[in-house]
Amino acid sequence: MAPATETVSSSKKIALAGWREGAAKQAILDFVARTCEGSDAVPVEERVAVFDNDGTLWCEKPMPIQLDFILRRLVEMAEAEPELRDRQPWKAAYERDYAWLGALMAEHYAGDDSNVKILGAGILAAYEGISVEDFEARSDEFLRTAQHPTLGRGYLECAYAPMVELLAYLEANGFSNYIASGGGRDFMRPISQEVYGIPRERVIGSASTFAYTNDERGGTITHKAEADYLDDGPQKPIRIWSRAGRRPLLAAGNSNGDVPMLQFTKHDDKPTLRLLVLHDDDKREFDYTAGAEQALEQAGQDGWTVVSVKNDWATVF
Repeated sequence: MAPATETVSSSKKIALAGWREGAAKQAILDFVARTCEGSDAVPVEERVAVFDNDGTLWCEKPMPIQLDFILRRLVEMAEAEPELRDRQPWKAAYERDYAWLGALMAEHYAGDDSNVKILGAGILAAYEGISVEDFEARSDEFLRTAQHPTLGRGYLECAYAPMVELLAYLEANGFSNYIASGGGRDFMRPISQEVYGIPRERVIGSASTFAYTNDERGGTITHKAEADYLDDGPQKPIRIWSRAGRRPLLAAGNSNGDVPMLQFTKHDDKPTLRLLVLHDDDKREFDYTAGAEQALEQAGQDGWTVVSVKNDWATVF
């Protein structure tokens, strides 16, 4: 296990400067030390860490970043086809009815997905027939040009600096980091390497099904108006296993939808760490627990490490 020890030694140069001294930071340092040194050291190939994205790696309020992207597309469709303005979700998008959208997310975390399915159908219709390259180009342009509505910064500047530091710290210690998000896989891929240092092939997220057509360009893959899977709740462990082929050693999330992923990150014979980000800083970001009630209760019962934005992060962005 000598190489593992050497990895820890070199990683000491990577300070978690954005983390305040306290229980959360110490839990991370202790976990990495146990994973990489001594009798509990874990082979590098088994060092897998998974992270939710919205609310865990970047800001998700007042709405998830991808939802802003989708709503703009729905407005475009409603402007081109007036008959859509009386149908959800185009109606809510066109009328800027954020109350409907906010209630939808609250209902989802309470177990009622009736309106989520309505929104999902609209999302699938919005990008039907668009090639994967064109969709990626649109996502990339949006993420590089659009501004957060209240924070006064571009969306790519809304990643949490302490979490980006954590990703780098883990990578320096031989970890393979994955994103496991309820958001769209192909929406995040264009910027995952640049923003998080996570290669696009390690992005796990919700997806539609595809169609392939042979043509003079070497073939084209297009989006179908059909869901493949929603990577949330119980689907997260399934998709992590499907992609990584391993049970993670570390998982980080912030909502009820992350509970199964955090529960799945359990080993009887290896170090594990479950992090739950608590948004409790209305001065530097936002203060909310809606959609995280079950996760916070589970964290208390199972001894997960709760990360307070207010108390544990010296900086947010």
